[in-house]
Amino acid sequence: MKRVIPVLVLSVAGLIPVWRYEPSIGTTTSSASTPATVTTPSPTATSSSSGSASTPSTSSKKVVQGTAINTSKGTVRVQVTFEGDKISTVSMLQQPNHPQTTAAVPVLIEETLKAQSSKIDTVSGATITSDAYVQSLQAAIDAKGA
Repeated sequence: MKRVIPVLVLSVAGLIPVWRYEPSIGTTTSSASTPATVTTPSPTATSSSSGSASTPSTSSKKVVQGTAINTSKGTVRVQVTFEGDKISTVSMLQQPNHPQTTAAVPVLIEETLKAQSSKIDTVSGATITSDAYVQSLQAAIDAKGA
């Protein structure tokens, strides 16, 4: 009988975090929230030996949105800015509201800017979001050419 009360108290104390847990399945963030964006540095003007500054050639910018990919974690949609044929900026328009996704997005964007294509590795722990990101990114790249 002496052990019953501490066992019950500790059992209830152990179950409280389980009862308070709120899963984030199905919730998404939209473009109204602050999207994750990483940009590549733009070229700066250089000066010649005569002291006059030359301006970099202006390339055409094109902003393309990828398709919205629905996953079990939420919807993923990217927006890509191209300067000529180069990917200069990638933004997440929609992403699941999940800690692993939030941590994975900057890594995915950085890898995209390095690879300049959708051929990037998935982020461990956010495989579903990574796969959807790659699909939406490829759709944006394909739409740019159309």
